[in-house]
Amino acid sequence: MSIPRFHLAFPVKELEKTLHFYRDILGCKTGRSSDKWIDFDFWGHQVVAHVSPDDAGKSASNEVDGHEVPAKHFGVILEWDEFFELADRLKEHALEFIIEPYIRFRGKPGEQATMFFLDPSGNALEFKAFRDESQIFAK
Repeated sequence: MSIPRFHLAFPVKELEKTLHFYRDILGCKTGRSSDKWIDFDFWGHQVVAHVSPDDAGKSASNEVDGHEVPAKHFGVILEWDEFFELADRLKEHALEFIIEPYIRFRGKPGEQATMFFLDPSGNALEFKAFRDESQIFAK
């Protein structure tokens, strides 16, 4: 099944640290850019970092499974092993997690590995993986 790719534009404080984070730490390839924005290949999706310092990194939070989850966040659902490989790479870069990698909803419908962290502009990202992808929308 082919899944359509999404496009997401998000605010950042500045481009140099954003480029380093998304390209060198997360491993995203870059596309077009200017002095005000950069396109990233975010696991096959097009995300665009736009310089807008006053808008970057603002989010309330909600409790989910005993953790405070940023209400505004984005990320991708990875394969199980790829999730843990990324978690290890982030730890090697001494990235500070909002929510350390762990298994959420253990033993319940929708059981998943998840982690949250911030980009250099304070934008929250969540990466997750399901041991059983048929459970992505389980209730």
